[in-house]
Amino acid sequence: MKVVIIEDEPLVAKNLTRILKQIDASVEVLATLDSVAASVKWVNENAQPDLFFMDIQLADGVSFDIFNKVRIESPVIFTTAYNEYAIRAFKVNSVDYLLKPIDKEQLQSAVEKFNKYFGVKNDAMGEQFKSLLENMQNKSTPKFKERFLAHYKGGIVPMPENKTAYFIKDTIIYLVTNENERLVTDYNTIDEIEEVVNPEKFFRANRQMIIHVEQVDTYKKHDTGKIEVHLKCDKNVRADVSREKANEFVTWLDQ
Repeated sequence: MKVVIIEDEPLVAKNLTRILKQIDASVEVLATLDSVAASVKWVNENAQPDLFFMDIQLADGVSFDIFNKVRIESPVIFTTAYNEYAIRAFKVNSVDYLLKPIDKEQLQSAVEKFNKYFGVKNDAMGEQFKSLLENMQNKSTPKFKERFLAHYKGGIVPMPENKTAYFIKDTIIYLVTNENERLVTDYNTIDEIEEVVNPEKFFRANRQMIIHVEQVDTYKKHDTGKIEVHLKCDKNVRADVSREKANEFVTWLDQ
């Protein structure tokens, strides 16, 4: 099986290659590409592989942009660190998607799914994959929440997105306003919030926090590669971004 890996984190790409080889020693990785631009160039100059692995968020955009520039004819397994809208968009139609960190068991399951449906000629699945690509190219912009319900003075208030500084998990999930008021929400997990917020406005900094772009006051990089973010609503609050997500954070902030 010939594969191409599109992934902007070298360690993730290396780990994916290693596990693929463990699953099937005959796997041949034709290329490891780290951007939309490099991927488009490679597809234009080479025969397509049996299978693509595509990280959704790349340094210069999202992997969906590749489909707008070149014709992808091979099946795709998407990978994502958290992802908000992409998981919802592809849960029904995708060949498969993998949540990072990728482990051997989930990768093997995805490869077995690929082999089952694409290892031999299968016209029905071919039509389904064609439909997937058409849906991806024509997918309308997903609808994100513009207000969030939170408890305030014995009642419930709808808090507008632009007045929401960040969400934080501290036993329960709090919404913190631009005025640094901490309101209780009925959300059960940070993941649940990440599914419904606009990723252009909000960023999942770590397991406990989602921050609003307008609330970023300053940030600095540490020697370890981690980023320390200070917020406008409270200079004493710090959101730590991991080394693995540092480039993603800078790209998000600079859009």
